[in-house]
Amino acid sequence: MIGTVYLVGAGPGDPELITVRGLHLLQCADVVLYDRLIAPELLSHARADAELIDVGKMPYMRQKRDQNAINALLIEKARTNQSVVRLKGGDPFVFGRGGEEALACEAAGVPFVIVPGVSSAIAVPAYAGIPVTHRDYNAAFTVFAGHEDPNKDESLIDYEALACAARIGTLVLLMGVVNLPHIVACLIAAGLAADTPAACIERGTFADQRVVESRLEALPECVRAAGIHAPATTVIGQVVNLRAMGLRWFAESDR
Repeated sequence: MIGTVYLVGAGPGDPELITVRGLHLLQCADVVLYDRLIAPELLSHARADAELIDVGKMPYMRQKRDQNAINALLIEKARTNQSVVRLKGGDPFVFGRGGEEALACEAAGVPFVIVPGVSSAIAVPAYAGIPVTHRDYNAAFTVFAGHEDPNKDESLIDYEALACAARIGTLVLLMGVVNLPHIVACLIAAGLAADTPAACIERGTFADQRVVESRLEALPECVRAAGIHAPATTVIGQVVNLRAMGLRWFAESDR
C-alpha cells in the first residue's frame, strides 16, 4: 500500500489563516514536513505520535536538505503507507515549489493532493490596509519573485514588462528584501515613475508586523534604515495610498 502526500498551504503567517481542510489534514497526518515560514503554533495541532520534520530553507544559506532530498523524503514516507502532509507557507503553488514536489510524486507513482492556502501576495497587503485591486485605481495585479533559482543561466524577470504592468495595476514583490535596491533601480530604469507609492511589509499578519511606506525610489533606503528583514512583501502602485485614506486596520509598529 502507498500513502498519500498532501501539499498543504499554511497561509501567510497568522496560524488562524490556515484553511479548515488544511488544519484537518495536519491533525490526522502520520508525518509532517514543514517549512520555516509556517507559524510554529500550527505544529501543536499535529498528533502526539506524528513525525515532525523541519525542511525549512533560508535564502543564501546552506540548507538542511535541498529540494531533491525533500522530494525523495516525501516519496519515502508515503511508500510506507503513511499519510504525509507537506506544510508550506502561503500557497503551495505560489513560489512554494509545490509544482516540483507534485511532479516528483507523480513520477514515483505516489498519490498527491493539493490543498491551496491563503497566499501572502494578497493577505499581507490586506493586513497592511492595501487592497491589491481597487476599480478606481487599477485593473490588474502582478506577483513576481525577487529571489530566483541561483542555478538558472539567466533571470526570467522582464523589468520592462513589469514596468508596463505597473501602469495599469499593482506590483507585488515576494522574497525581495535582499535584492530590493537592484529591483527598484531596474524598475525605474525600465520606465516606472520614481514617485510611485510603495510599501514594504515585514512579517505580515503576525502580531509584530511592521510597514514602511515611501516613494519607490526611496524605498530601499527606508527599508534599510528601518531594519526590515525577510519575510517581507513589497507592494508598488497607487493602491498603497488607500492605507492612509482609512484602510489601515491592523495594529502594527511602523518605522
